[in-house]
Amino acid sequence: MRFMYLWQAPRWPAMRWDALATTSAIAGARIAEGRMLGLASTLGVADMASLQLAGWTQEALATAAIEGENLQLHSVRASAARRLGLADHAVSASDPRAEATLEVLEAAITQWQRPITQDDLFAWHAALFPTGRSGATRIVVGGWRTHAEPMQIVTPHWRKPDVVHYEAPPSAHVPQHMTALLEWFNVHSRRPEIDGLVRAAIAHLWFEAIHPFEDGNGRIGRALAELALAQDMRSDRRLFSLSAQLAQDRAGYYAQLQAVTGQGGLDVTSWVQWFLGRIESAFDASLQSMQKALSQSVYWNDVNARHATLTASQRKALGRLLEAEPAGFAGGMSTEKYVNLTGASRATAYRELTHLSELGLLIRSGQGRGTRYRLARAPSDVDSARARSS
Repeated sequence: MRFMYLWQAPRWPAMRWDALATTSAIAGARIAEGRMLGLASTLGVADMASLQLAGWTQEALATAAIEGENLQLHSVRASAARRLGLADHAVSASDPRAEATLEVLEAAITQWQRPITQDDLFAWHAALFPTGRSGATRIVVGGWRTHAEPMQIVTPHWRKPDVVHYEAPPSAHVPQHMTALLEWFNVHSRRPEIDGLVRAAIAHLWFEAIHPFEDGNGRIGRALAELALAQDMRSDRRLFSLSAQLAQDRAGYYAQLQAVTGQGGLDVTSWVQWFLGRIESAFDASLQSMQKALSQSVYWNDVNARHATLTASQRKALGRLLEAEPAGFAGGMSTEKYVNLTGASRATAYRELTHLSELGLLIRSGQGRGTRYRLARAPSDVDSARARSS
């Protein structure tokens, strides 16, 4: 008998991976994690709050984008801010889709200290589909799929047979498959036999292989991986976004899943290596964000100490220029851009830009309508930041 899919392999779900072949990937991810956590320990309360807000926002936007759903940045950020207790960032309007996505992420990460249950997954699923529909189609919400027809991932073709990339286990078998996954997941949350990062890779793959829900399997599967990472770090702080890295290589992500689930064997070494690489990239991206936040703090400390009387519009313009580093503000800051950014009159914009230039905070170039301004210096690097803040 020819086995076409991972779950059909003899001895499923006893997946295996080459420990020696994955050693380098584990080491790389752990080193990146150490750098990230080390720098995080030097951040102040405000910078840490900003980092967590960015992490939650990026994760929600990316996990939805992978499924082809585009959420609005301001809605996601406002919803995340409310959940983090950052009232200054919150606005009254909210997007139900953003709320649903963040509800699942929050539920997954904040329950890291206890075992996960079937009812937890049902609650996540119900949160994603509060109307009981996926688009215009009514689906089973808060329960495993029950339909008799095969659960398939296909590419439809006009006037040609659809291309079937994957077929999940029959609906009737889902409960037993999920019982096995949850038992494994909970047992290995307390045992060191499997590296915690590898456990996240296996948990996500296992869940996607089962595809237990009618819809939402990708988002819930990634939330399960986030839970595994939170348990590994023993923290519910969201310092990084794994989904942002998966979204950057969306085609590669799907290709890797298709390759490993579309085989009749249980060796998943290549998947583990690839997934660990995405985790390492997520840690590195977070480190870069922290370095930028730290250098910006040093910049503002210096500006506030030397130029305490700057106007709100001047500070806003400097902040926008600072955010654009290291690439710089596209086309440079002009009087017209200053007006659009701050709402100041043209005369005020010209006067305040000239003042910032005279203070040495901006460098002026060009003449007439071609006059442009840029920051006099880029934010300091992390080593300088530490030296100046010590």
